[in-house]
Amino acid sequence: MFAIKLFGANDVRLVECEIPKIEEEEILVKTCVAAICGSDLRMIKNGYQGVDEEHPLILGHEISGEIVKVGEKVSYYKEGMQVVIAPNFGCGECDFCQEGNSHLCSNYQAFGINIDGGFAEYVRIPKEAVRQGNVICIDEKTTMRAAALVEPAACVLNGQEKIEIHEKDCVLIVGAGPIGVLHAMLAKAQGAHKIIVSDLSRDRLNRAAKAASFIITATPERAADIIDKESNGKGVDVCITACASKDVQEKTFSIMNTKGRILFFGGLPKNKDEIKVHSNLLHYKELKLCGSTRCSVNQCKKIYEMVKEGQLSLEDLITKEFAVHNFLEAFAYAESAVGLKTIICFGKEMDRQKKCHNKTA
Repeated sequence: MFAIKLFGANDVRLVECEIPKIEEEEILVKTCVAAICGSDLRMIKNGYQGVDEEHPLILGHEISGEIVKVGEKVSYYKEGMQVVIAPNFGCGECDFCQEGNSHLCSNYQAFGINIDGGFAEYVRIPKEAVRQGNVICIDEKTTMRAAALVEPAACVLNGQEKIEIHEKDCVLIVGAGPIGVLHAMLAKAQGAHKIIVSDLSRDRLNRAAKAASFIITATPERAADIIDKESNGKGVDVCITACASKDVQEKTFSIMNTKGRILFFGGLPKNKDEIKVHSNLLHYKELKLCGSTRCSVNQCKKIYEMVKEGQLSLEDLITKEFAVHNFLEAFAYAESAVGLKTIICFGKEMDRQKKCHNKTA
């Protein structure tokens, strides 16, 4: 099979390797679509702990596919089932795992992060992931393209569950990339009244508004006036920082309504992750400040149900798709931030992508 492997910083290659062998409690999934995440790009740029020439890693954790083989002791899953993979699983025994938060397990594993992931024609699903429900069956009406975006949407849900979106909320999202647009889509699905998205790039703001027409766009120089107008001078009820900016995080306190909720979704670079907290604003306005990371299996399932019921249209985020052999072009396109979500297609999805390309040409 073909697989995209990371060998070190700025060293990613398409290699041919054997199809993974599975044991009696494992599953083999044939990948259909794997989406590119910002963390994939950071791992390529900076390298990753434990990954080197002797220990390469198959990247990719936003995965949809079809089960092609099941171990003899696997009872529920069957060949031919279409699935989306929730990438994070834990030891299964600690308090976090027992309460359904295996993504917070101190010994957690994740496809494409510390075990081989979905930028390959086949993915082996270990028994721990099978037992913890990380393989989520989807119906035939859900496209593989939409299913591959369940995981990033579930990460967004994880953050929003902590701050709670209410029907009358005025929400500000800083960052108009794919995560920012996902935050806007999910906030709207949960009933937010007004949703403002701010970004340095006018092009990104235009793409965000095209993907979600209800978005109120704001460049940084106009953001204060727009916030004042849309919130009737009260400040926003919710602010989500979907960008890695220390300056943005520090400024959030001054634009909040009383009892406002702040979510720091994007992490900051190492050695630049200490910020000034405006303690009096936090205190006297009774603000709530939260962080979030990754997502749980249950959150992936919730997002899939929203997609299935038509409450969330994830395909609207896909800007461009590539065949696996064009992986370098795919990574370069994703890195350029020209579009929103970039996907890599395999098998039947790759054939469909070629047909669509030919029709367009």
